[in-house]
Amino acid sequence: MSYHRYVALGDSFTEGVGDPDPARPNGLRGWADRVAEVLAAAEPDFGYANLAIRGRKLPQILDEQLDPALALNPDLVTIHGGGNDVLRPKVDLDALAARYDEAVGRVAATGATVVVFTIADPGLNGVIRVIRGRTAIFNEWVREIAERHGAVLVDMWRMRGWKVAEVMDEDRLHLNAVGHNAIAIAVLDALGLEHPLTPLTPVAAPRLSTAEARRANLVWARQHMVPWVQRRLTGRSSGDGIDPKRPALAPISRPLLP
Repeated sequence: MSYHRYVALGDSFTEGVGDPDPARPNGLRGWADRVAEVLAAAEPDFGYANLAIRGRKLPQILDEQLDPALALNPDLVTIHGGGNDVLRPKVDLDALAARYDEAVGRVAATGATVVVFTIADPGLNGVIRVIRGRTAIFNEWVREIAERHGAVLVDMWRMRGWKVAEVMDEDRLHLNAVGHNAIAIAVLDALGLEHPLTPLTPVAAPRLSTAEARRANLVWARQHMVPWVQRRLTGRSSGDGIDPKRPALAPISRPLLP
């Protein structure tokens, strides 16, 4: 199977936050770019668009990105969402799933291959472990939606062996380059495509004393948690003023480095 027109929808996960590359739009690479690079190597006329914007909740993703994506007539669509929704203290998971179901059905009806994702198990990350229950419920909805519409499922909930310090960015919420590369491999494997990607070697996490860990947690809270809370209280988003990094189908070349 080969693809000629790949469109990625989603939030910061798909935009590539945590995997910086100043030479790219929005200064980010990410797993979707890595997948597109592999697909482009097999198809000279390949085009790739990435409409994802950080901070978007699932209804916003569907309202803002779905119609523009379909207008590009893609033959491959990846959709990731729900992470920013389950982080909120109040969320109607059944209503959220109904919107998602309708959207995946619309894409599948075009004949495009659709890839959807469960959310990684937050029990592995002490920062967000409190949302584990509603994440599990949302993920079961995603599995049902994938089955109903014949979508390809990347089940991140079942991806074990993660070491948070090795695959997460310093904000402890977004994947780093090692994590994004791992997701790219998972997506290509789920599509049944041969590829040259191999796991990246993580930087060894330092061993911290209790006092050092406490200081690191305080620094993290000041630099990342406090701004996040402030945005929630003021109704702002990290995606305010951010445009999609690749709003139209365009070629993408594979970099020299992994």
